[in-house]
Amino acid sequence: MSNYISGKKNVLVTGGAGFLGSFLCEYLLREGAHVICIDNFSTSHPRNIEGLSAHSDFQFLRLDINQPFDLESFKELAAFKIPFQGIQEIYHLACPMSIKNFDQFKIQTLLANSIGNYHVLETAVKYRAKVLLASSSVVYGPRFEGHKIFREDDMGCVAHLTPRGCYDEGRRFSETMFETYHQTHGLDTKIARIFRTYGARMPLFDGQLIPDFILDALDGKDLVIYGDENFTTSLCHVNDVVDGLVRVMNTPEGIGPINLGSDVDIKMLDVANMIIKMTNSTSKIKFEGQLLFLTELGLPDISKARELGWVPLTRLEDGLRKTVEYVKANKILLTTLG
Repeated sequence: MSNYISGKKNVLVTGGAGFLGSFLCEYLLREGAHVICIDNFSTSHPRNIEGLSAHSDFQFLRLDINQPFDLESFKELAAFKIPFQGIQEIYHLACPMSIKNFDQFKIQTLLANSIGNYHVLETAVKYRAKVLLASSSVVYGPRFEGHKIFREDDMGCVAHLTPRGCYDEGRRFSETMFETYHQTHGLDTKIARIFRTYGARMPLFDGQLIPDFILDALDGKDLVIYGDENFTTSLCHVNDVVDGLVRVMNTPEGIGPINLGSDVDIKMLDVANMIIKMTNSTSKIKFEGQLLFLTELGLPDISKARELGWVPLTRLEDGLRKTVEYVKANKILLTTLG
């Protein structure tokens, strides 16, 4: 028998129409929650959640978290009985993220990492909700000689005045805001530091290597690696990251930040060759100058996550194959609406 007035717990997901957020919404619905998805489609797409719109336990609100919002003012949420039950959990994923079009969203990124956080955290205070920040591995700064694996207690260092400082320093400040609300309001805050993630629904034509590799391979075009043949990164499948986020939400209060990602270093050259083979493509590989927001980040020490029973389970080959199948099945739609 449910203890909730509405029959199910109410969960808010900001950025829920994004690549990661849409998979999280699906997971939460399968687990039997009422899911409220907030997004403004700045760097996401409506098609990511179109399959959820008919679900009675799912409601989408087109909102910008940088503007104040009151969930109780939306009639479409009446069935969730928010004035009486409140919100039990908030997953805060909303923050513009674009590799090639990063400059276009700098001010929105700055605001999302400050004003946006404020609106979300105040909502959590109002309802005494557990609230999780989807942070990023960028808080550690770049990998450097002799130090490419980062633990949660490592002191990060970022160049806060560079062209990408609004995101890198913004993610650090976001963590500070969440921890400060924990200290001052006794709020149950969680911080998940997410490393490079891949899978279906990644943005196209945006420098995200995996989907662009696949599209180019299917079209017989050159696959472009932004760097040289030694460019390496870690890659964790979206299903594993979503599982990790839910586990972090269910951790005891005060556990601190938790890394989520693969601790295996992979050459992008090898990934490109795997995709060429999977698609039976005649494509070649070429190298171009590194993009500002596509750099060699560190690898996570995932010892803390392992204590929660979490490890990445999806083999790279299997995850890539799923992503290839998705792009193949949706290629015409993706390339016309991408």
